[in-house]
Amino acid sequence: MKRMRESEAGWVRDPVTGRGLPKVAYGRGIYVYDVHGNRYIDASGGPAVYSLGHGNEEVNQALKDQLDRIAHGYRYTFTSDALEELEAYITRGCGENFSDMVFVTGGSEAVEGALKIALQYHTARGDRSRRRFISRKRSWHGNTLGALGVSEFLDRKSAFEGALVPASHVSAANAYRPPPGVTPEGIAAHCAAELAAEIEAQGPERIAAFIFEPVVGAAGGVVPAPPGYARAMQAVCERYGVLLIADEVMCGSGRCGTWRALEFDGVEPDIMSIAKGLGGGYVPLGATVYHRRVADVLYDVDGGPMTGHTFTGHTLACAAGVAVQRIVERDDLLARVRRGGEFLLGRLREELADVAEVGDVRGRGYFIGVEFVADRHTKAPFPAALGVCAAIVRAAAADGLLCYPSPTNVDGVNGDTAILAPPYNTSDDELEEIALRFCRAVRQTITKVRAAG
Repeated sequence: MKRMRESEAGWVRDPVTGRGLPKVAYGRGIYVYDVHGNRYIDASGGPAVYSLGHGNEEVNQALKDQLDRIAHGYRYTFTSDALEELEAYITRGCGENFSDMVFVTGGSEAVEGALKIALQYHTARGDRSRRRFISRKRSWHGNTLGALGVSEFLDRKSAFEGALVPASHVSAANAYRPPPGVTPEGIAAHCAAELAAEIEAQGPERIAAFIFEPVVGAAGGVVPAPPGYARAMQAVCERYGVLLIADEVMCGSGRCGTWRALEFDGVEPDIMSIAKGLGGGYVPLGATVYHRRVADVLYDVDGGPMTGHTFTGHTLACAAGVAVQRIVERDDLLARVRRGGEFLLGRLREELADVAEVGDVRGRGYFIGVEFVADRHTKAPFPAALGVCAAIVRAAAADGLLCYPSPTNVDGVNGDTAILAPPYNTSDDELEEIALRFCRAVRQTITKVRAAG
């Protein structure tokens, strides 16, 4: 007898909860509907992707118009209006030093491009020995072999060890969980000294780049870099001729209320990866963007970046990005993200202040993480076997609210954080509804956890 696949049976198994997933039917704005008519508030924007929500008529019409002209003009034969317009939007958002970029189809690929451009840059300068990367603990950079290599998300990379890009990892920069013996105010200096020591230990002539997320996403549960951190790390990189790569796939493209997440820190990286909110999930899209000082070397020696493929600069994908960015700019949505983010963060802190198991509520803009702990004073996480984070996500979904789980965020095994990342055009009333439903799911779950034990 033929074994029926899960998808043929009309459902698939959720790797986080172990349960069957509903089948999506359609989406409108912040809401998503399944085939049974159930409505969900998409409070996480999927995995922080849907910057304008679902079914935006203006974006959909732009895609239809592009398809009526041409779906894909091969990038190495043609340029296109869509590609050039999207380049202009990105440069306007990032600043005039970032006019060079390679378009790709997603975040992992954008990180891969960043690693390749770093290697090409050093090769062009005659530094072929610079082949290694340094990243941080509790980081996630993507699912290609290169991006996995610089990540430190144990359960996602263990199956591929031995075939990954060589990298070492320094401490995470988490004000809620600073390195042992370090105060939150001392994190920047401590981590900068640690990075310098690691470069020295590996050999400065061997290090190509240091890569980090300005606001850590899935692996850490939304962890903004402490004040002064990015500047201190950049200074170390400059001292040793190491490039600084900002992975802004999840936190960038306006998610934190500024177009570049690192704009908050007053730092311009050498290379950055973007995706997710760039095209809002309407068509797979990402980009590797690099500073003028890197571009000058690549063009002088090699004529340009040596990365790209068939679908680089895909015309329809770029048209989606243009449509999304036009709305974000025209409607001043980044200002709304800044204001709404402060409101949502404040409401969550207010509503959950009396829940002892809520350890930290943090974030920037519409990128917020709520970390749950067994003991608020010691910050001890719940044992992983309890599955607290997954239980909260299930309880929220049962109440019609979608949030994003970030388990194992403390040490790669233990830790429970839930992420909220609503669309940039979420209304004030919708933010209030998100806060109320999320807090209700937290209280219901924590009550059960207490009763069990």
